[in-house]
Amino acid sequence: MTDAPYSNEFLAQRFESHRSHLSAVAYRMLGSRAEAEDAVQEAWFRLSRSDTSRVDNLGGWLTTVVGRVCLDMLRSRKSRAEQPLDSGAPGPADTAPDPEQDALLADSVGVALLVVLEMLTPAERLAFVLHDLFAVPFEEVATIVGRTPTAARQLASRVRRRVQGAEAPDADLVRQRRVVDAFLAAARDGDFDALVEVLDPDVVARHEGGVLTGAAAVAAGAASFAHLARIARPALIGGATGIVVLVDGRPERALTFTVAHDRITVIDITNEPTRAAELDITLLDV
Repeated sequence: MTDAPYSNEFLAQRFESHRSHLSAVAYRMLGSRAEAEDAVQEAWFRLSRSDTSRVDNLGGWLTTVVGRVCLDMLRSRKSRAEQPLDSGAPGPADTAPDPEQDALLADSVGVALLVVLEMLTPAERLAFVLHDLFAVPFEEVATIVGRTPTAARQLASRVRRRVQGAEAPDADLVRQRRVVDAFLAAARDGDFDALVEVLDPDVVARHEGGVLTGAAAVAAGAASFAHLARIARPALIGGATGIVVLVDGRPERALTFTVAHDRITVIDITNEPTRAAELDITLLDV
């Protein structure tokens, strides 16, 4: 324990020694390098404004701070996600999906875990990431999420069961196409029940404005997509089955699907025409 506050220079040196760990925690929590950098920077601001003279474990203190910052960011992201799937308003630039970042994150935590993480509540995600990936004790996790240690342990256990039950996606493009055609037909008709039938109960729809989870929420958004679904074309997008909305022959929007056991588990939506134009798209016969 130190009797006098750390100097700013000493704090900066100590902070830099923990930066890579904090960045890793934030990245696995948020799935975005830009947002992770923002969270780490906020941790530095809070450290520089705090009296840390009685902090014995600065690394633990900083991990707690980053966890709380990420929790707030995830909750804010969830509150922004309640939008129809055809919303044309892009979110902030630093929250837009980045295929390269997604690939890096998938490599670091595994594809099945990446899909599951997108389905979690903020508290579930934080409890699992901090404890199972970074060995933070449940007593510390509990203080961050505002739960008891027992409740924090239950959150992580629930996620563990979902990860173990995560299904590998179907590789058969013919089966994928059949499922996606059913989705497109239901979207064109605005048939909510048919959409729910073709969606996995825990389906995740990711777009520039945020994330929707659950068959009911995604079906409601897709039903509002009917006016665009009527002019959408089936396509291969980066080798995966999808649909594309063309305007004057140019891709305006694109949806890429992950299918498992004849149900759609993930929909990646590109609403921004400039980003859609950058995708590797091959139109398929109707």
